[in-house]
Amino acid sequence: MRAIGISFAALFLAAMAMLQTGSAQAPAAQTAAGQAAAPAVNLYTSAAGIVALTANAKSIRKEGDHNVVQPILQLAPYTTNLEYRASVGPATVHEHEAEIFYVIDGSATMVTGGKLVNQTRTNAENLSGTAIEGGMSRPIGKGDFIMVPENTPHWFSTINGTLVLMSLHVPRPLPAH
Repeated sequence: MRAIGISFAALFLAAMAMLQTGSAQAPAAQTAAGQAAAPAVNLYTSAAGIVALTANAKSIRKEGDHNVVQPILQLAPYTTNLEYRASVGPATVHEHEAEIFYVIDGSATMVTGGKLVNQTRTNAENLSGTAIEGGMSRPIGKGDFIMVPENTPHWFSTINGTLVLMSLHVPRPLPAH
């Protein structure tokens, strides 16, 4: 099941990149001599790589960290991340990005919709809060996919041990072609 989820993520990432005009090529960086350097992309991660990322996240997590995030795949403007969650963190709203989750391991309760409690602005495009009021709660576990549209509050209100996720932020709305 893990291989299916990772394959889906890679396929989705590639499809989204093709939909964006010119996004299949990441912008070239400049070397010290002013020449274009190869863009930093990571288009493949093996199942063993996911196991290693999970072990690394567990080892670098400090007491009080609710989430350790590490990149799995990268192709501008998309990054697929591994999220290792060992405790409940803030509720979030991404105003200009949808977010797709695939549960690699573990289980939790996810709340979507409703309204952020004690809402604060974390940056120009995101809001956070201490909880969600009036949202829909659902148990999630290994193998589940979740899509959260932009401007939708979402929160892992309980985490049963640890939760390992693949997450992909998708800029919205996509440009017209």
